[in-house]
Amino acid sequence: MTARAWAGLDPCVHCGFCLPACPTYEVTADEADSPRGRIVLMRALARGEMPADDATLDEHLDRCLGCRACEGVCPSGVVYGPALESARELIAGARGQPPALAAGLWLLARPGRQRLLWLLARAARATGIPTRVTRGAGAASPAPVFALAMLAATRPRHDPPGADGHGAPPPTATVALLRGCVMEGLFGHVHDATVRALAMNAVAVREVPGQVCCGALAAHAGDAAAAREAARRNVLAFDAAAPGLPVVTNSAGCGAMLKAYGEWLADDPLAERARAFSARVRDVSEVLAERGPRRAGALRLRVAYDAPCHLLHAQHVADAPLALLAAIPELELVPLEGSDRCCGSAGIYSLLHPALSLDVLDAKLRAIGAAAPDVVATGNPGCLMQIGAGALLTGLDVAVRHPIELLDLAYRQ
Repeated sequence: MTARAWAGLDPCVHCGFCLPACPTYEVTADEADSPRGRIVLMRALARGEMPADDATLDEHLDRCLGCRACEGVCPSGVVYGPALESARELIAGARGQPPALAAGLWLLARPGRQRLLWLLARAARATGIPTRVTRGAGAASPAPVFALAMLAATRPRHDPPGADGHGAPPPTATVALLRGCVMEGLFGHVHDATVRALAMNAVAVREVPGQVCCGALAAHAGDAAAAREAARRNVLAFDAAAPGLPVVTNSAGCGAMLKAYGEWLADDPLAERARAFSARVRDVSEVLAERGPRRAGALRLRVAYDAPCHLLHAQHVADAPLALLAAIPELELVPLEGSDRCCGSAGIYSLLHPALSLDVLDAKLRAIGAAAPDVVATGNPGCLMQIGAGALLTGLDVAVRHPIELLDLAYRQ
């Protein structure tokens, strides 16, 4: 993908419109930490003027969140994301990966390892210790405390019970659900809410055995081989179990990766099937917005919607999640300043660059404090953990939920 990725940078004329949109440039005020500066570095790498093992190149590209907000404000149509991933692939090949990153990718590489990881994480979460340790610990907490806060933020809320499928109409459509790794491991309650909310809108869900992690974390880390292997396995699994069906995801990062399988496998024997697969991928909010969604019961809540970067900037899905919230009577949608800006999560970025990640998160937490919602709604596991952890550490009295959880709760009223 490298040659095609570099071509996406060609329209850049270094105008600087991207600078105010870049979260890391806003924090560091370093030109090399801006999209324009990073494009200069990537062009030097592409031309062979800078070796892939150059420390400066690695430092500034590794600091990039990959939020792709720069693409949305670029008047020239620069496509930044694929070039960043290609550059990271070359850097990882020349310099290797940080031990923490390599360990994380190793754990996610096999379903058996993932299951053990999530089992241990859920057991730790069930003790309540992560919540007790982190509540009010302060936003400047070290990385291990922040990691505990992120784990605590994945704990499901205890909503009023409701019968699964109660009042659901007969299905008139069927979709296949990507369960993924982090969502399946720590946010199974969001999958349950997704299935129930789809059922209430006459959509049945078909399970797909043999599916694996979407490959996004590997792609962002420069492990292109692992990302392509994940893409191949998922294309084959979904084609076998759910041929032609829409592929639904409730994770913005996963959805962006699935919609890019056609590019990732462009030179693979599965290229045509990968392109067809990507064309079938929909965020759950897209599916429900296209169908209505069906009006729900009332929830008297003040809700601020925070747009996940890989839903808004990578997939260009802006209105569909708001349509879900609009289907809930008495829910008050409150404006959130900077709702289109990154929260600093970016996969495991917050564990690799904790100080910079927290600096980016700080602006988000201040905006949430000013808006004073009861709930922040956002549709990506990393964002749910990042904002939830920040709220715990700073004592911010706000719940952080996936929009589909709120719709499901309203249906069960």
